[in-house]
Amino acid sequence: MTKLSFHTTGPEETESLGERIGRALESETVVALFGGLGAGKTTLTKGIARGLDVPDLVHSPTFTLIHEHKGRVWVYHFDLYRLDDPAQLLDLDYEDYVYGPGVTIIEWAERAGNLLPADRLEIRITGERDERTLELTATGPHSEAVLDRLSVNA
Repeated sequence: MTKLSFHTTGPEETESLGERIGRALESETVVALFGGLGAGKTTLTKGIARGLDVPDLVHSPTFTLIHEHKGRVWVYHFDLYRLDDPAQLLDLDYEDYVYGPGVTIIEWAERAGNLLPADRLEIRITGERDERTLELTATGPHSEAVLDRLSVNA
């Protein structure tokens, strides 16, 4: 597994890093976000969406679980914070999103349990509002290619 680590100071830098990540993403990529409440998952997602040329205002779909946005590719933004059981995802055609065309971003990815695809870009966010560390881990060949593109454009 390949890993990259980044440090940001403030929400603007986190969003800017997200934009860089978004530019490196291609269709059929799943981005699994991990971090506590207020860690910056939605801030990072806004930047990723901007890097994927999404013109919409991106906010967390906490009450609907998913938002769809059209950019360079379709972006499917899941927020699983209120999910009680991973099996509930199957009622949302979850597998059509994560195994279909587009980029799927999943906040609170740990709540998907074993429904996360094997090949995904995991991003773990630690720290506070003004000081964050983001560790990106590729878990398969598709996500490895994303990290390769990110390291070339560092």
